[in-house]
Amino acid sequence: MTHPERKAMVIGATGLVGGLLVRSLLEHSHYSEVRILVRRRLELEHPALKQYIVDWAELDSQGELFEGIHDLYCCLGTTIKKAGSQEQFREVDFHYPVRAAMLAKQHGVEQMLVISSMGASASSRVFYSRTKGEMEDALSDIGFGSLHIFRPSLILGDRGEKRFGEELAAHAMKWLDRWTPAKYRAVQASTIAQAMRNIAIVQTAGIHVYPNDVIHAVGAE
Repeated sequence: MTHPERKAMVIGATGLVGGLLVRSLLEHSHYSEVRILVRRRLELEHPALKQYIVDWAELDSQGELFEGIHDLYCCLGTTIKKAGSQEQFREVDFHYPVRAAMLAKQHGVEQMLVISSMGASASSRVFYSRTKGEMEDALSDIGFGSLHIFRPSLILGDRGEKRFGEELAAHAMKWLDRWTPAKYRAVQASTIAQAMRNIAIVQTAGIHVYPNDVIHAVGAE
C-alpha cells in the first residue's frame, strides 16, 4: 500500500548513501515530495524533488523547512581526516543530526531513520564509536513516534573521492566475504538506502536498532 500524500526529507543527500537514497525514494510512489537540505545542489531533477540550500550553523532559523514532513532520513557523516579535527567531526556527526531532529520533532515529524555505525556506544573508548553512540542516545531522547537506527559495517560504493584506507579495507573485506559472518560483512551503500526505505514504509512505532546483518537482509533487492 502506498501513501502518496507522505513527504520525506533527506539530510546528507550529497553523500554516498544519501544520494542513492534520494534516487530510490524518487523512483517509488511512496512519497509525493522528497525534500533535501544541502550546501550545494544535486545535479538531479525530478517533479517530486525540492532542494533547499542551507547553512547548518543557521539551521535553527529555518525550522519551517521541516513543516509537512512525515519521515526524516539522516545520512550525515564524515571522517576526522576530512573534517579536520575531532571537534569538526563531532559537529557533523553529532550536532547536525541532533539539531535537525529537534527541529523536525518541533514541526510534527513522526518518524526518523538515521545511519550510525557498527560498534556505536556512548561508553566506547573509541572517539568515533563514542560520538555515534552519543548521537543515538540524544536522538532516542527526543521522542519520535518511530526512530530507526542503522549500524552498518564498512560501506562500499563509489564516493567520488579517494579514501585510501577505506579502499584498502574494502578490497580486503570483499575478498574475505565468503568467510566473514554477515554481522561484520561490508555492505553496499545501495543496500543501506534500500533498507532505510523499506523500513520507513512499514512505519513501525518505537525505537529500533538494525545491526549490519539485518541491514543486509532488509536491504536485499
